[in-house]
Amino acid sequence: MQFLVFIIAYPLLWLVSRLPFKLLYALSDGVFFLLYYVIGYRKKVVRSNILLVFPEKDIKERLDIEKKFYQHMCDMFLEMIKTMGISTKEAERRYRFTNIELYHQLENEGKNTMIMLPHYASWEWVFSLNSQIKSKGYGIYQRIGNKYFDKLVRDIRSKFGTILIVTSESRKITKNAKASGELFSLGIISDQSPMASRARHWSKFMDIMVPVHIGGEELAKQYDLVPLHLKVRKVKRGFYEATFIKISDKPKDLPNYKITEIFLSETEKSIIEAPQYYFWTHKRWKHRDKVPEAFKPVDNVQTNP
Repeated sequence: MQFLVFIIAYPLLWLVSRLPFKLLYALSDGVFFLLYYVIGYRKKVVRSNILLVFPEKDIKERLDIEKKFYQHMCDMFLEMIKTMGISTKEAERRYRFTNIELYHQLENEGKNTMIMLPHYASWEWVFSLNSQIKSKGYGIYQRIGNKYFDKLVRDIRSKFGTILIVTSESRKITKNAKASGELFSLGIISDQSPMASRARHWSKFMDIMVPVHIGGEELAKQYDLVPLHLKVRKVKRGFYEATFIKISDKPKDLPNYKITEIFLSETEKSIIEAPQYYFWTHKRWKHRDKVPEAFKPVDNVQTNP
């Protein structure tokens, strides 16, 4: 059944990937209308998340964020498919790294890196970075249930040379890459919501206490990878600017969870600047009512002397 679904869908995806951008975004407009007004895909989740994070905004402002988010989400999904047919030159033109010289400097110093991204703006064309650097790129991703679509996604995201690895492989592959002396970069999307029962650290994200992943920080510290937050800004439809923000040259010297806290803080800044580009369909705050006692704020109690 998985293969049948794939062979039916693949020709359509291939055709979409060959569309000129003008037609691609016309198609995106149609998908938006269907997804938002007809199907209402995850609209309750999106609406709830935006209200939770921006309670001070009135309903008109929140609906504006909501609609613009759905439009952006449709754009990004089709841009991912477009990657099948996009040239390296076109990808570099549309996804520009504003301070690539910072990365080149780290390479010249022989330093390996941990690139941390949130579900913000676009992360699909970030893989074009590999055509501009010497380092071998590894990207940690979540495997898709349909093995044929999983292979397709891996092929798309590997187009520019990135090697995709699943979370369970990350430590072994990082260890081997470090031991071999190769120059490499490890990319990870670090704003997902882990299972509350397995979370080892909780932090405020958009002023709401949530469990947070610390895998990126742990790998950076264990293997001395320079942690970089990649701040992505959508300039206009189909064009993005990505800026490297160096968190620390010496990750091992930072207190535990400091790297994660800085990453979350930078992500918050992006969301506040342009909230429509955050992925509101994710149930990021679903565990907010399960905060362990150790992470709950303690009220200041005044006693008489």
